[in-house]
Amino acid sequence: MERLELERIEKEKWNQLESKDLERRNEELEELSLLERCFPEAEKLKQDTRLLSQWKHYIQCDGSPDPSIAPEINTFISLWKEETNETFEEVIAKSKLVLNLIEKLKLILLETPPYYLEDKNIIQYQGSVLEMQELLHLKFNIATEILLRQASTLADLDSGNMEKVIQDENVTLYVWANLKKNPRYKSVRFSETQTGFEIPRILATSDIALRLLHTHYDHVTPLRPISTSFQGHTTRIPQFVKDEVKSVEAAISKELPEESKQLENESNSVHEEEETKCEEQGDIEVQTILKEGLQKYIYPPETTEDVETENAFPPIEVTLEVQENVIFFEDPMVARWDAEGKHWQTDGISNVSYKSEERLITFSLETFGPVTLIQDTHVNMPFQSWELRPLGVNKVLLTVTTVFTEVQIQIKEDLCMLASIKLSDKKHSSTLEGKWMTPISFIFALKETGLNIFPSGHSHFYVIINYKNPLVELKAYRQLALLSSAFAFGWSKWNAVCTSKKVIVKLSEHLTEEPIQNPNWTLLMFSGNRAQRLKINENSETFSEALKEETEFHSTLYHMVKDFASKEAMEKIRSSNCQFIDSVCYMLLSTRLLSYS
Repeated sequence: MERLELERIEKEKWNQLESKDLERRNEELEELSLLERCFPEAEKLKQDTRLLSQWKHYIQCDGSPDPSIAPEINTFISLWKEETNETFEEVIAKSKLVLNLIEKLKLILLETPPYYLEDKNIIQYQGSVLEMQELLHLKFNIATEILLRQASTLADLDSGNMEKVIQDENVTLYVWANLKKNPRYKSVRFSETQTGFEIPRILATSDIALRLLHTHYDHVTPLRPISTSFQGHTTRIPQFVKDEVKSVEAAISKELPEESKQLENESNSVHEEEETKCEEQGDIEVQTILKEGLQKYIYPPETTEDVETENAFPPIEVTLEVQENVIFFEDPMVARWDAEGKHWQTDGISNVSYKSEERLITFSLETFGPVTLIQDTHVNMPFQSWELRPLGVNKVLLTVTTVFTEVQIQIKEDLCMLASIKLSDKKHSSTLEGKWMTPISFIFALKETGLNIFPSGHSHFYVIINYKNPLVELKAYRQLALLSSAFAFGWSKWNAVCTSKKVIVKLSEHLTEEPIQNPNWTLLMFSGNRAQRLKINENSETFSEALKEETEFHSTLYHMVKDFASKEAMEKIRSSNCQFIDSVCYMLLSTRLLSYS
């Protein structure tokens, strides 16, 4: 009888709480709707910023074209095509402007919401990107030809062969010409570097020039922006990770520098393994020097009638220095570009050796062609834990911990910055640290370095995730962003135990810029239309949805914390900048922490 009476009292209390929650639901949802006006306001400000950027470019009158205006970019491309006899140094100098224009168009495609872009604009921008990429690479080939014309005058006094290195922050060119044709000279190492080749005897005795073109941008894979809609919050995020591109090429001829033929190998680091559909951009005609320019040469040649042994064309060993800004969490795989199938594959490559400390990779190629270093896109997924901590009004620190790394990201108003990276509990320096960027630019830059903590629309096929209902997840991210100026949130082990229709996070009021030692965490459970504090904590032995004593249900997380938050905390929340809230929400949506932790 006593037990039944206790159950009756509990049920009556529960019914009263539900009735109270139902009575104020409309009022709470209306107030939440007013607060969430910050998201369309932030979108309008972003559109205003895009228009202001166009106006600033117009009044600047610095001679550079606006890449979004077809006549301007087409005129720029046409005029550059007409320029001839540019040296490699001149092409490198021009490449800075070209790469900047390409980057602007890519960001327009990635950052502009689909409803602001017409299909014809998308086609125009993608076409301009592709045309500038192809033209830039063509210019590099022509400049290489001009350089090889001077091979004999650039010969080294000791070896008698030509060696030339030209570089800037985006491009490094290595050219070596075998003027002496010494059969014992089969090892090529460019001075003061570990980069080089081991060439077979048949090439060591030929008039041959080897070129390695290392670019810190991808000139092989065209941009393929994907629109991914997450229950009303639309973003443009590329589904591939890109980084440095290297081009390894050999030129063979009867007479150097009078005649020369060329075979190419272009390499591109840190593409995700899912990415299979890419368009070839590297292989272009070249021609006989003085007459038709450089001619494309295939190794091994298609006809080998004059060659006595089958092993006359063995694989060519290549050693490359991996860019310092690229992060590999495991030894990279090497893949080559299949021009016919238009995908990356690993056959025709052998003897791969990677020295992580020296950042050197050595491998043997059966034939020249585009080559990429592959790292599993999802190597850092699922995440082990996460925390979102205020650093003051309109500024937070997001920490994501994975098996291999701890990434700290600062978000301030409408900008993001990489605060720190730890690998094996040791700080790793990155050129991205300290650079404030818009969220989409930031995500794009982070993925380019191989640091991918941003699931794609297909990631759940590759990663075991803690699936949550997308609408519940979206509502949670929006409301966490609203509260992020005054409350710290973090990963809870119970989030994996509750159903897919509910999410659980830990929460603590946080009003200082410095981290709080041993914060007093409380657990919140949210189903999209009901928020409640839980009786259990992180150290409880079993999971229970029991309501914390002396607390009530609410329709939103905002009204839930309002019950126990300080006056100062609520003032900080109400004074938060709409662009800041939007940026925090965007980063939470991009990392999908509630499903991928």
